[in-house]
Amino acid sequence: MSKTTRVPGYMQSKASRNARGIIGDREIRFKCSLQNTILDVLRGRPGWQEVPGQNSQQQNVQQNGRPAAGSQTSTQQQEGKGNKTGSTGTTPSNTQNSPATTGGKTGDGDWDFYWCDREWLHQNYDTMFLHEHQKILHFRNHYELTRKNLMVKNLKRLKKQTEREQGKAEGLSFDFHPTTYELPSEYHIFVEEFKRNPGITWIMKPAAKSQGKGIFLFRRLKDITDWKKGEYQPLTDTTREVPETYVVQRYIENPYLIGGRKFDIRIYVLVVSYNPLKVWLYRDGFARFSNTRFSLDSIEDAYVHLTNVSVQKNAPDYDPEKGCKWSTLRLRHYLSAKHGAEAVKKVFKGIDNIITKGLQSVQKIIINDKHCFEMYGYDILLDDDLKPWLIEINASPSLTASGKEDYELKFGLLNDLLNVLDLENRLTGKEKRIGGWDLLWDDGPVLADDGNMECTTNGSSVTTANSFLGCHNDRKRQLREIYTSAQAIKKT
Repeated sequence: MSKTTRVPGYMQSKASRNARGIIGDREIRFKCSLQNTILDVLRGRPGWQEVPGQNSQQQNVQQNGRPAAGSQTSTQQQEGKGNKTGSTGTTPSNTQNSPATTGGKTGDGDWDFYWCDREWLHQNYDTMFLHEHQKILHFRNHYELTRKNLMVKNLKRLKKQTEREQGKAEGLSFDFHPTTYELPSEYHIFVEEFKRNPGITWIMKPAAKSQGKGIFLFRRLKDITDWKKGEYQPLTDTTREVPETYVVQRYIENPYLIGGRKFDIRIYVLVVSYNPLKVWLYRDGFARFSNTRFSLDSIEDAYVHLTNVSVQKNAPDYDPEKGCKWSTLRLRHYLSAKHGAEAVKKVFKGIDNIITKGLQSVQKIIINDKHCFEMYGYDILLDDDLKPWLIEINASPSLTASGKEDYELKFGLLNDLLNVLDLENRLTGKEKRIGGWDLLWDDGPVLADDGNMECTTNGSSVTTANSFLGCHNDRKRQLREIYTSAQAIKKT
């Protein structure tokens, strides 16, 4: 494509783009700071071109300490027709002469889409100007929801406001996260609570770490004394005198078990706007199982209590092919067969409530920017009463695949995310479902279209809330249908 046709969206006349700031009839330029499935998706996207710059592969390999993982599968080859980078089914680290490896300086306005990391955003957001057409991952202060201590603080604040305005009964809809305190600031309050409940198990987590790092369980205050001395948190800054910020939570001692093993559920949520709040929920996710049967007799065994893949993959008998994962579809079928459709409907309705309440708790705090979007990874735990609990919310859920099925899930997830953002301007903007993403909230709850998007389990269908987590999803057929429909509408 000649340079004369590469006209940035902000240089086009207003007549050549609609009010949504969509790019004109040209290739879409992208940058990506990660070396995993998202880079495969972007390189395989028809009409998308990688922009050279500082986010080169060599830099990423140095930062991550390892080359890219995963390779293209048949799913990618089918969905990635028209790939302009010349990729032929190799891993990104083996791709030759791609724009990302050629180096060179790129101007700030020479990209349309940037899948950046949080560190880059924090360093550059306040000093950069984003043009009308540009899209970038992460809102500026996303950490208000994704730092464990701030998440709980914001949920508590919204709960108190709800109780004050709507009554105590409405406040019960916020009882989905365990009793939590921030340490060291609330240490003395926690000690009082600890002494009121002798013998129970508590769990300590660093406020700003992921992948199970720094987490431990305890039943004695002596263990907190050791933590305060730094035993559980090696200090990288030798001048720092205070302990790292942690949260301490009451451990859920009665998790729902399958095959005697504990699990949590990873759920993907896309926010394209906070004002007004617009939220999409992805149908596919997975349950992550521990590799060892659950027991409270060995609280020091991480393989029993932590379901993070980064922890479980180091277990002696870990099977990388199975990966200790179930799809949400399989989990939903299992729960329906064991407990009935109505019980499962209640479970997933509770998960919807957790998602929306969490986002509403930061809706007025997040710096809304029409250029930004966020894909969160919610971690939900079920107890043996089938009550869902919010464990944490991740700003950068892992996009590195642990196996073929995991790769296909994440490839479809990310491809459909780009379909929702619709930089190509192929949709009407009124869709309730795009591939595997269902519109859950649009300045209010979204209802499903009768007869169009049913989730049928054991003969019972759900046709109320537009939420279909764990339901069958023929996303490719659905995409063909909505694009054909949108094209027909635009022609008229």
